[in-house]
Amino acid sequence: MFSKIKNNKMLIISTLLALNLTINLNAQQIRTPAASPTAELKLTVGLTDISIVYSRPSVKGREIFGDLVPYDKLWRTGANMATKISFSEDVKIEGKSLAAGTYAIFSIPGEDEWTLIFNSDTNQSGTGSYDESLDALRVTVKPGQLEGEGVETFMMDINAIRNDNAYLLLVWANTIVSVKIDVNTDEQVMAAIKTAMDPASEAGKYWAAANYYFESGKDLDQAIEWLDKSIALGNNQFWVVHLKAKMLQKKGDCTEAIATAEESKKMAQDAGNDDYVALNDKLIASCK
Repeated sequence: MFSKIKNNKMLIISTLLALNLTINLNAQQIRTPAASPTAELKLTVGLTDISIVYSRPSVKGREIFGDLVPYDKLWRTGANMATKISFSEDVKIEGKSLAAGTYAIFSIPGEDEWTLIFNSDTNQSGTGSYDESLDALRVTVKPGQLEGEGVETFMMDINAIRNDNAYLLLVWANTIVSVKIDVNTDEQVMAAIKTAMDPASEAGKYWAAANYYFESGKDLDQAIEWLDKSIALGNNQFWVVHLKAKMLQKKGDCTEAIATAEESKKMAQDAGNDDYVALNDKLIASCK
Protein backbone atom coordinates (compact mmCIF):
# COMPACT_ATOMS: atom_id res chain seq x y z
CA MET A 1 0.00 0.00 0.00
CA PHE A 2 2.83 2.37 1.01
CA SER A 3 4.68 1.52 -2.21
CA LYS A 4 1.61 2.36 -4.30
CA ILE A 5 1.18 5.76 -2.62
CA LYS A 6 4.87 6.48 -3.06
CA ASN A 7 4.69 5.63 -6.77
CA ASN A 8 1.65 7.90 -7.23
CA LYS A 9 3.48 10.76 -5.53
CA MET A 10 6.47 10.29 -7.79
CA LEU A 11 4.19 10.31 -10.85
CA ILE A 12 2.53 13.55 -9.75
CA ILE A 13 5.90 15.18 -9.05
CA SER A 14 7.25 14.10 -12.46
CA THR A 15 4.17 15.48 -14.20
CA LEU A 16 4.45 18.81 -12.39
CA LEU A 17 8.14 19.08 -13.24
CA ALA A 18 7.45 18.37 -16.92
CA LEU A 19 4.63 20.93 -16.98
CA ASN A 20 6.84 23.53 -15.31
CA LEU A 21 9.63 22.87 -17.84
CA THR A 22 7.18 23.33 -20.74
CA ILE A 23 5.89 26.61 -19.28
CA ASN A 24 9.44 27.88 -18.79
CA LEU A 25 10.44 26.94 -22.35
CA ASN A 26 7.40 28.75 -23.77
CA ALA A 27 8.12 31.80 -21.62
CA GLN A 28 11.70 31.86 -22.91
CA GLN A 29 10.75 31.93 -26.61
CA ILE A 30 12.34 34.91 -28.33
CA ARG A 31 10.44 37.09 -30.75
CA THR A 32 12.59 38.31 -33.63
CA PRO A 33 11.88 40.85 -36.40
CA ALA A 34 10.39 39.61 -39.66
CA ALA A 35 12.74 39.87 -42.63
CA SER A 36 9.82 41.12 -44.74
CA PRO A 37 7.19 42.64 -42.42
CA THR A 38 3.52 42.54 -43.37
CA ALA A 39 1.71 45.77 -44.26
CA GLU A 40 -1.96 46.53 -44.85
CA LEU A 41 -3.40 49.45 -46.79
CA LYS A 42 -7.11 50.40 -46.75
CA LEU A 43 -8.72 53.34 -48.48
CA THR A 44 -11.68 54.42 -50.61
CA VAL A 45 -11.53 55.67 -54.18
CA GLY A 46 -14.82 57.35 -54.99
CA LEU A 47 -17.22 54.84 -53.45
CA THR A 48 -15.01 51.77 -53.98
CA ASP A 49 -13.17 50.32 -50.98
CA ILE A 50 -9.71 48.99 -51.83
CA SER A 51 -7.42 47.05 -49.50
CA ILE A 52 -3.95 45.58 -50.00
CA VAL A 53 -2.13 43.10 -47.75
CA TYR A 54 1.50 42.38 -48.65
CA SER A 55 4.97 41.72 -47.26
CA ARG A 56 7.80 44.23 -47.66
CA PRO A 57 11.29 42.92 -48.47
CA SER A 58 14.26 45.33 -48.35
CA VAL A 59 17.15 45.92 -50.73
CA LYS A 60 19.91 45.32 -48.15
CA GLY A 61 22.64 46.23 -50.61
CA ARG A 62 21.48 43.79 -53.28
CA GLU A 63 20.76 44.34 -56.98
CA ILE A 64 16.99 43.87 -57.23
CA PHE A 65 15.42 43.82 -60.68
CA GLY A 66 17.34 41.77 -63.19
CA ASP A 67 19.17 39.90 -60.40
CA LEU A 68 17.36 39.05 -57.12
CA VAL A 69 14.10 39.42 -59.06
CA PRO A 70 14.94 38.14 -62.56
CA TYR A 71 13.52 39.83 -65.63
CA ASP A 72 10.82 38.04 -67.61
CA LYS A 73 10.03 35.54 -64.83
CA LEU A 74 7.00 35.29 -62.55
CA TRP A 75 7.41 37.20 -59.27
CA ARG A 76 5.17 37.03 -56.21
CA THR A 77 5.26 40.87 -56.03
CA GLY A 78 6.46 41.06 -52.48
CA ALA A 79 7.47 38.27 -50.11
CA ASN A 80 6.00 35.43 -48.01
CA MET A 81 2.30 34.76 -48.71
CA ALA A 82 0.66 36.03 -51.87
CA THR A 83 0.08 39.77 -52.04
CA LYS A 84 -3.70 40.34 -51.90
CA ILE A 85 -5.78 43.19 -53.27
CA SER A 86 -9.54 43.58 -52.74
CA PHE A 87 -12.14 45.73 -54.51
CA SER A 88 -15.64 46.26 -53.11
CA GLU A 89 -17.00 47.17 -56.54
CA ASP A 90 -16.24 46.30 -60.15
CA VAL A 91 -13.25 48.28 -61.47
CA LYS A 92 -11.17 48.70 -64.59
CA ILE A 93 -7.42 48.13 -64.51
CA GLU A 94 -5.62 49.89 -67.34
CA GLY A 95 -8.97 50.01 -69.15
CA LYS A 96 -9.76 46.30 -68.67
CA SER A 97 -12.70 45.13 -66.54
CA LEU A 98 -12.14 43.32 -63.24
CA ALA A 99 -15.02 42.10 -61.07
CA ALA A 100 -15.30 43.02 -57.39
CA GLY A 101 -13.45 40.56 -55.18
CA THR A 102 -10.05 39.61 -53.76
CA TYR A 103 -7.09 38.65 -55.92
CA ALA A 104 -3.46 37.62 -55.56
CA ILE A 105 -1.13 39.95 -57.43
CA PHE A 106 1.69 38.39 -59.40
CA SER A 107 3.91 40.17 -61.89
CA ILE A 108 6.46 39.54 -64.61
CA PRO A 109 9.00 42.37 -64.41
CA GLY A 110 10.83 43.35 -67.57
CA GLU A 111 13.37 46.02 -68.45
CA ASP A 112 10.92 47.82 -70.72
CA GLU A 113 7.53 46.33 -69.76
CA TRP A 114 5.84 44.72 -66.76
CA THR A 115 2.91 42.31 -66.79
CA LEU A 116 0.65 42.62 -63.76
CA ILE A 117 -1.49 39.58 -62.98
CA PHE A 118 -4.66 39.37 -60.87
CA ASN A 119 -5.10 35.71 -59.92
CA SER A 120 -8.16 34.21 -58.20
CA ASP A 121 -6.19 31.90 -55.86
CA THR A 122 -5.28 34.07 -52.87
CA ASN A 123 -4.07 31.24 -50.62
CA GLN A 124 -0.57 30.64 -51.92
CA SER A 125 3.03 31.62 -51.26
CA GLY A 126 5.87 31.97 -53.71
CA THR A 127 5.11 31.03 -57.29
CA GLY A 128 5.24 27.22 -57.00
CA SER A 129 1.47 26.72 -56.90
CA TYR A 130 0.60 29.50 -59.34
CA ASP A 131 -2.04 28.40 -61.86
CA GLU A 132 -2.33 30.59 -64.95
CA SER A 133 -5.82 29.23 -65.64
CA LEU A 134 -6.99 31.09 -62.51
CA ASP A 135 -5.86 34.48 -63.85
CA ALA A 136 -8.78 36.93 -63.78
CA LEU A 137 -6.85 39.65 -65.60
CA ARG A 138 -3.45 40.51 -67.07
CA VAL A 139 -2.32 44.02 -68.00
CA THR A 140 0.97 45.42 -69.25
CA VAL A 141 2.53 48.71 -68.15
CA LYS A 142 5.79 50.57 -68.65
CA PRO A 143 8.07 50.87 -65.59
CA GLY A 144 9.67 54.17 -64.59
CA GLN A 145 13.01 54.91 -62.96
CA LEU A 146 13.65 56.82 -59.75
CA GLU A 147 16.63 59.13 -59.33
CA GLY A 148 19.01 58.96 -56.40
CA GLU A 149 19.19 56.17 -53.84
CA GLY A 150 15.71 54.85 -54.57
CA VAL A 151 13.41 53.09 -52.10
CA GLU A 152 14.97 50.63 -49.65
CA THR A 153 11.83 48.68 -48.67
CA PHE A 154 9.29 47.47 -51.24
CA MET A 155 6.20 49.67 -51.14
CA MET A 156 2.70 49.53 -52.60
CA ASP A 157 0.35 52.49 -52.51
CA ILE A 158 -2.79 53.98 -54.04
CA ASN A 159 -2.08 57.54 -55.15
CA ALA A 160 -3.37 60.43 -57.30
CA ILE A 161 -6.88 59.72 -55.99
CA ARG A 162 -9.84 61.27 -57.79
CA ASN A 163 -13.57 60.54 -57.66
CA ASP A 164 -13.34 58.23 -60.66
CA ASN A 165 -9.79 56.87 -60.66
CA ALA A 166 -6.49 56.41 -58.87
CA TYR A 167 -3.13 54.74 -59.47
CA LEU A 168 -1.73 51.59 -57.90
CA LEU A 169 2.01 52.12 -57.32
CA LEU A 170 4.69 49.42 -56.92
CA VAL A 171 8.00 50.95 -55.84
CA TRP A 172 11.26 49.22 -55.00
CA ALA A 173 14.92 50.15 -55.41
CA ASN A 174 14.99 52.53 -58.43
CA THR A 175 11.91 51.12 -60.16
CA ILE A 176 8.37 52.47 -60.02
CA VAL A 177 5.36 50.89 -61.72
CA SER A 178 2.10 52.85 -62.00
CA VAL A 179 -1.18 51.09 -62.82
CA LYS A 180 -4.42 53.02 -63.46
CA ILE A 181 -7.59 51.97 -61.63
CA ASP A 182 -10.95 53.33 -62.82
CA VAL A 183 -14.02 53.09 -60.57
CA ASN A 184 -17.73 53.58 -61.36
CA THR A 185 -18.35 56.46 -58.97
CA ASP A 186 -20.48 58.62 -61.23
CA GLU A 187 -22.72 55.72 -62.22
CA GLN A 188 -23.20 54.76 -58.56
CA VAL A 189 -23.88 58.30 -57.38
CA MET A 190 -26.31 59.06 -60.21
CA ALA A 191 -28.25 55.88 -59.47
CA ALA A 192 -28.40 56.84 -55.77
CA ILE A 193 -29.52 60.39 -56.62
CA LYS A 194 -32.26 59.10 -58.88
CA THR A 195 -33.55 56.83 -56.12
CA ALA A 196 -33.27 59.50 -53.43
CA MET A 197 -34.95 62.21 -55.51
CA ASP A 198 -38.00 60.12 -56.34
CA PRO A 199 -39.47 61.41 -54.12
CA ALA A 200 -37.07 63.41 -51.95
CA SER A 201 -38.12 65.14 -48.77
CA GLU A 202 -34.87 65.39 -46.81
CA ALA A 203 -32.70 68.50 -46.83
CA GLY A 204 -29.55 66.38 -46.61
CA LYS A 205 -30.39 64.46 -49.78
CA TYR A 206 -30.93 67.65 -51.78
CA TRP A 207 -27.68 69.10 -50.38
CA ALA A 208 -25.63 66.00 -51.25
CA ALA A 209 -27.04 65.81 -54.78
CA ALA A 210 -26.53 69.54 -55.41
CA ASN A 211 -22.97 69.46 -54.10
CA TYR A 212 -22.10 66.43 -56.24
CA TYR A 213 -23.54 68.07 -59.35
CA PHE A 214 -21.50 71.21 -58.71
CA GLU A 215 -18.24 69.37 -57.98
CA SER A 216 -18.71 67.10 -61.01
CA GLY A 217 -19.49 69.92 -63.46
CA LYS A 218 -23.05 68.76 -64.13
CA ASP A 219 -26.28 70.74 -64.70
CA LEU A 220 -25.96 73.92 -62.57
CA ASP A 221 -29.63 74.85 -62.87
CA GLN A 222 -30.58 71.47 -61.42
CA ALA A 223 -27.97 71.84 -58.69
CA ILE A 224 -29.29 75.28 -57.69
CA GLU A 225 -32.87 73.98 -57.69
CA TRP A 226 -31.92 71.14 -55.32
CA LEU A 227 -29.90 73.48 -53.11
CA ASP A 228 -32.85 75.89 -52.83
CA LYS A 229 -35.03 72.96 -51.75
CA SER A 230 -32.45 71.96 -49.16
CA ILE A 231 -32.41 75.53 -47.77
CA ALA A 232 -36.21 75.70 -47.78
CA LEU A 233 -36.32 72.48 -45.74
CA GLY A 234 -34.20 74.07 -43.00
CA ASN A 235 -30.64 73.54 -44.22
CA ASN A 236 -30.00 77.29 -44.11
CA GLN A 237 -26.33 77.23 -43.06
CA PHE A 238 -23.62 79.69 -44.09
CA TRP A 239 -21.65 76.99 -45.95
CA VAL A 240 -24.78 75.98 -47.89
CA VAL A 241 -25.51 79.58 -48.90
CA HIS A 242 -21.85 80.00 -49.86
CA LEU A 243 -22.12 76.99 -52.17
CA LYS A 244 -25.09 78.65 -53.87
CA ALA A 245 -22.97 81.81 -54.33
CA LYS A 246 -20.28 79.71 -56.02
CA MET A 247 -22.88 78.12 -58.29
CA LEU A 248 -24.25 81.51 -59.31
CA GLN A 249 -20.73 82.79 -59.96
CA LYS A 250 -19.99 79.78 -62.14
CA LYS A 251 -23.18 80.48 -64.10
CA GLY A 252 -21.92 84.01 -64.72
CA ASP A 253 -24.61 85.70 -62.58
CA CYS A 254 -22.26 87.84 -60.51
CA THR A 255 -24.97 90.22 -59.24
CA GLU A 256 -26.85 87.37 -57.53
CA ALA A 257 -23.58 85.69 -56.56
CA ILE A 258 -22.41 88.82 -54.68
CA ALA A 259 -25.76 89.23 -52.91
CA THR A 260 -25.75 85.56 -51.88
CA ALA A 261 -22.11 85.74 -50.73
CA GLU A 262 -22.95 88.81 -48.63
CA GLU A 263 -25.75 86.81 -47.00
CA SER A 264 -23.40 83.89 -46.31
CA LYS A 265 -20.74 86.26 -44.94
CA LYS A 266 -23.22 87.80 -42.45
CA MET A 267 -24.25 84.32 -41.30
CA ALA A 268 -20.59 83.28 -40.93
CA GLN A 269 -19.82 86.42 -38.91
CA ASP A 270 -22.75 85.69 -36.59
CA ALA A 271 -21.43 82.12 -36.17
CA GLY A 272 -17.87 83.35 -35.54
CA ASN A 273 -16.46 81.47 -38.54
CA ASP A 274 -13.62 83.59 -39.94
CA ASP A 275 -12.74 81.04 -42.63
CA TYR A 276 -16.08 81.43 -44.40
CA VAL A 277 -16.00 85.21 -43.93
CA ALA A 278 -12.72 85.18 -45.87
CA LEU A 279 -14.07 82.78 -48.51
CA ASN A 280 -17.07 85.03 -49.14
CA ASP A 281 -14.87 88.14 -49.30
CA LYS A 282 -12.69 86.39 -51.87
CA LEU A 283 -15.74 85.42 -53.99
CA ILE A 284 -17.15 88.95 -53.82
CA ALA A 285 -13.81 90.47 -54.84
CA SER A 286 -13.44 88.05 -57.77
CA CYS A 287 -16.94 88.91 -59.00
CA LYS A 288 -16.32 92.65 -58.80
